[in-house]
Amino acid sequence: MKGSVLFLSSVLVASSMFAISDADLLKEAKNAGLVALPSDQKQVDAMLKEIGVTPNKFSEAKAELGKKLYFEPRLSKSGIISCNTCHNLGLGGTDGIAAAVGHKWTANPHHLNSPTVYNSVLNTTQFWDGRAMTLVDQAKGPIEAEPEMATPAALAVERIASLPEYVAEFKKVYGNEGVTFDNIADSIASFERTLLTPSRFDKFIKGDKKALTKDEKAGLKLFLDKGCASCHTGVNLGGSMQAFEVAGKYQFANIGDFKGDANGMVKTPTLRNITETAPYFHNGAIWSLEEAVKTMGSVQLGIEISDAEAKSIVTFLNSLTGEMPKVTYPMFPRSTDKTPKPEL
Repeated sequence: MKGSVLFLSSVLVASSMFAISDADLLKEAKNAGLVALPSDQKQVDAMLKEIGVTPNKFSEAKAELGKKLYFEPRLSKSGIISCNTCHNLGLGGTDGIAAAVGHKWTANPHHLNSPTVYNSVLNTTQFWDGRAMTLVDQAKGPIEAEPEMATPAALAVERIASLPEYVAEFKKVYGNEGVTFDNIADSIASFERTLLTPSRFDKFIKGDKKALTKDEKAGLKLFLDKGCASCHTGVNLGGSMQAFEVAGKYQFANIGDFKGDANGMVKTPTLRNITETAPYFHNGAIWSLEEAVKTMGSVQLGIEISDAEAKSIVTFLNSLTGEMPKVTYPMFPRSTDKTPKPEL
C-alpha cells in the first residue's frame, strides 16, 4: 500500500512539470516575489534601497581591506578566531556544526546555528532575531560578543591600529578617520557585499528557460504550489522576518532557548546554497534537507509533504547552488611591540 502511495506521489510530482509552460512558470515565480541576484555593486545598492535597507558606500579598496579583516584572527581576544571561523567561505559560508563555537570553546548559549554569509548583504535583516538591519551593524556584534570573538571595541581598534600596514591602508580608504570600530565593521561589510553567488536559477529568472532541468522546474512548481515562497521569497528566497510555528510545533524547539524577537518573529534563512549549509533551522537540529522541507510543511504550512514531493523540491533547491567568488587568503601584517597580546 505504501509503495502504491509513493508511486502515485511520484507520478503527480513528475506530471506537474507538464501542467504549466516554461513562460507561465517563470511568470508565476516572479509573481511570488522571486528575483535574480544583482550582477554588480550598483545593482546591489539599488536593490538594498528597494527593500528598505540603507547601503554602505562601497569601493574596491574598502572590500580589499575588509577581506583581510574578515580573515584577521587578531580581531578576537584569543587571536585565533576570525569571522571566517563561523562563516567559513569554503563551507558554504557556515561552520557545518549545529551551534556556533567561540571564545574558550564556548558554544552559543542559545544554541544558535551560524547563518551563511554568502548573499547575506541582500537580507532585509540580520541575526536570527533581526536586531540589525545592515551588515555594518551585524559585523560589530560577533567581535564584541563574549561567547564569540570576545573583543571589546576599544581592544579591536588598539590591535589593528598597532599595525602600521593597516594604519596606512585605513588612511588611504577612510582618510583622517583612520582606524575606528565603525570603519572596521564598514570594511568587513564591504567585503561581504562581494560574496554573491549567481546560480542557474538566476539565469532562469532572467529569462533563460533552458537554465533549469525538467525535474528542477517540476520542483520549482511544487515549491510555489505548496506555498514555500510565502516565506522564502525575494532575491534571497528568505532573509526577512517571518512568524515561526504558524501551523504546528517544531519538534526540536526545546534545543536552546531561542524564541525569536519580541513578537516571536524569526529571520527566514536564505535558500541560496542551501544544499551546502547543513545543519538546518535556527538551532541546527535537522541535518537532512528533505526532512527540513517536510518539517517546514507541517510547522509552517500545516500540510504533509510526501517523500516524493520533498525530493522534488530538493531537486529544485539544488539549482540555487551558485558560483562562489574566488577569494585568495590574505597575508597579514606582522604584530609589533605595541600589539596587545592574545588572551586565551
